[in-house]
Order: sequence, then C-alpha cells, then structure tokens
Amino acid sequence: MAKKESLIVGLDIGTTKICAVVGEVTSEGIDIVGIGTHPSVGLRKGVVVNIESTVESIKRAVEEAELMAGCEINAVYAGIAGGHIEGHNSHGVIAVKNREVSQQDIDRVIDAAKAVAIPFDREVIHILPQEYIIDDQGGIQNPLGMSGVRMEAKVHIVTGAVTSAQNIVKCCNRAGLDVCDIVLESLASAESVLSREERQLGVALVDFGGGTSDLAIFSDHSIRHSSVLSLGGNNLTNDIAVGLRTPVEEAEKIKQRYGCALTAMIQKDETIQVPNVGGGKPRVLSRQILGDILEPRVEEVCSLLQRELMRTGYSDLVASGLVITGGSALLPGLAEMAEQIFNLPVRTGIPSQIGGLKDVVKNPMYATGVGLVLYGANSKPRKLFRIRQNNIFNRLVERMRRWFSDIV
Repeated sequence: MAKKESLIVGLDIGTTKICAVVGEVTSEGIDIVGIGTHPSVGLRKGVVVNIESTVESIKRAVEEAELMAGCEINAVYAGIAGGHIEGHNSHGVIAVKNREVSQQDIDRVIDAAKAVAIPFDREVIHILPQEYIIDDQGGIQNPLGMSGVRMEAKVHIVTGAVTSAQNIVKCCNRAGLDVCDIVLESLASAESVLSREERQLGVALVDFGGGTSDLAIFSDHSIRHSSVLSLGGNNLTNDIAVGLRTPVEEAEKIKQRYGCALTAMIQKDETIQVPNVGGGKPRVLSRQILGDILEPRVEEVCSLLQRELMRTGYSDLVASGLVITGGSALLPGLAEMAEQIFNLPVRTGIPSQIGGLKDVVKNPMYATGVGLVLYGANSKPRKLFRIRQNNIFNRLVERMRRWFSDIV
C-alpha cells in the first residue's frame, strides 16, 4: 500500500460520468494506480442539479478507485465546468522595494492585478500569471531576484458562480471527501494532453464533454483565454433520440456504436438497428440518416467555438493548431469536421506524461481526471478549500497586517 502523502486523487465531476483517478508521486513522476467511474445523474450542463444523486455517484466512483488502488481516499482535487465559468485578463503595477524583486513583491503585484470588481455572486477560482514586465522588459516568467524599479503583471482570472462551486464542495464533503482545490476542467485537461512545445508555440484546446465544450488558448507557456460553451455530447444524444424516435439510453448506444460527424465518411449501403420507444420490433434504417442528424449539430458546436476563438483576437497565436479531447472527441469524423471549420491542424489529445496504468487511461475521456492528478502534483501544498471562509472583516485585517509587515 502506498503512503497516504504520496497519493493524489483527481475527481472529474462531469455531466455524463464521475471519474476518480488515483496517482502516486514517485521519483520518476506520476504513476496512475487506480481509476473509478460511475454514470453521473445529478448534473446538467456541468452544474449540480441534484445533490443526493451526485453524492451517490461520487461515492461509487471513489469506492471503485479505492478498490483498484488499495487505499483510502480522503481528499480530492475536483474539476469544475459549466456555462457560468468566465475568464478575463487583468493587469497590475507596483514599485519594487529595495530594487530587487522579492516573493513579497510578486504577491503584491498579483494582488494589484486581481483587484478588479467581481460581482458578489461570483468567486475567483484561478489567478494565473501570464507574464511579468520589469522596467519595460517583458516576457519574464519568474521575476524572483531580478533587479528593477517598476514591475507589472499580466494575469488571467477565472471566475465562477459561488453557488455552483459551493455545491461541488458540498457534494464532495457529503461523500466523506475534503476538497484540496477546485480546478477548471479545461485547465486540468491541458495538463495531461498538451506538450511543452505546443504551449510554447501556441495552441487551442477544446474539451468536448457531455454537457459542455470548454475552450482554452495557450501561448508562451501561459493561458491567454478560457471559456465554456453549454453544448456537448448530450445534445448529440438528444438529437438522435428525437430524430430516430428512440429512448435516450438507446440513442447513447447508437451514437457510440454507429455515430459519425461527417456523412461523407459513411458508406451508402450501411444500416443500423433502432429500438422503438415502448418496445416492439427494432427498425432498420440507413446509417446516413444518423449522419444527417449528427453533422449539423457538430458543425454548430465547432462553429460557435471557432467564432469564440476569432472573437478573442488570439487566432493568430495558435500556430500548433487545435487539440480536441474529452469523451465526445472519440466520435468518428469530429477531428476532420473541426479541421474544416477551424482551418487548423487538429489532433486528438490523449493523457501522457504518466506511468502505471497508462494503457487504461489512454483515452480522451480520462484527460480531465489524469490532468487533475498532475495539477495536484505540481501545485503547492495548501489548506483544504472552503468557499468564502473569510468574511470581509477578516480579509481587511489580513491585508492591514501585510501592509504593516511591508512597512516594518
């Protein structure tokens, strides 16, 4: 049995599935030692709509992961997604004390950058430094110890609805788990599927999930933009259920077995069996009909994401092209469709940079779970996550204490 301190658990709380991934920190890196999945029934478009059902699904997934890893899981890094997620860039400036950048100066300039008006019903999930500028010298990733008089920081701030984040923490707590941190799912997926060269040159990551499609743009090793579109694989399943007049469960099976995003890739004589609502003899239909249902919806999702990429103004930065991941990325023809619409090279992202059970998780649907483990391994040890645990008075006292320590 592995030491408790060396284990990191990622909990991907998705619309279609809850996935728990257990990773062990070794001298060589991260070994995946356990995986547990269970269908998710308490979420809609990435947001918790039924706490009891979500808690039950989390328990089942965690129990399966515990059994495989031979350990007890007490704390997790939880993923968050949903249409309520917003990302925007901010900028802060300070004067450097003693003409040499200290950790205190870095903390101060980040504080200055995050001092933007955020509505009371929203919570900051991430503050991600993009670059530091010292006396007009830009492109600095780590300014510690550098000489200078004036320092600026460009940061990317990710915010989400307070209630949605609280409900995720509440579900984990009720399942007997502490939450070490809440992580944006596209950011976690990027940890597991993007290479160092892609992050440097510029890349757009699209995580096609069940309820949402997440876009994240990276350049010069830092995130430039993040957004969430409330459309995903479930919309494809519902379209099939309505179009072919078949139960949703059967529509999901048909999508996985026969689905194709491009009708041009389907042979004219291919047929599929479609069960009827309420039973009865299954109908035999042409597979082309299924393609005719899926192609417009996939085209719509890709077009909306491409429009978002153009709107950001970062379309010229993504020299490496597009990386698609998530469970819906397995749909045949999706990569080809994305290539046509984005007019960029497209590849399917599979979790890498891991050992252990890497053959088991070699699938885009595990990208977020594995990424959460890698994120946890790379982040500093921190206290357990509690939303709005400090009231405004406590925050004010803390800030004044910091000011006095700076003066002294």
